[in-house]
Amino acid sequence: MEEVSAGGIVVETSTGEARAALIARLNRAGRLEWCLPKGHLEGDETPQEAAVREVAEETGITGVVVGELGTIDYWFSVEGRRIHKTVHHYLLEATGGAISVEGDPDAEAVEAAWVPVAELGKRLAFSNERRIARAASELLASGG
Repeated sequence: MEEVSAGGIVVETSTGEARAALIARLNRAGRLEWCLPKGHLEGDETPQEAAVREVAEETGITGVVVGELGTIDYWFSVEGRRIHKTVHHYLLEATGGAISVEGDPDAEAVEAAWVPVAELGKRLAFSNERRIARAASELLASGG
């Protein structure tokens, strides 16, 4: 079975330092894991449209896509079914909103916070998302 999701790193610079909105979820052991906002495409959404919607739902921050950061794909099992998941990630520029998990319809995100982009590698729980964060840092450094 194939699943496609999209999400990304939404960045704001009002403090003079690039900060990204992250979410925290509880893992199966009940520990908090910081990760990038993401979710399934709905209807005939493009990955970019889904990324904008998911970031807004899970963080409260609206944004516009300014670049591609890469794709993560992996396999997992649910109820005896093998699922191949592909997640498209984008760099978004924040355009409004307030950091909050109140709009998350799935209530998966239990916390949201602004984190300096330079600290994403230390904060993100998953190595594949840390790779996406490095791509965001490089794109931001190049002026993209």
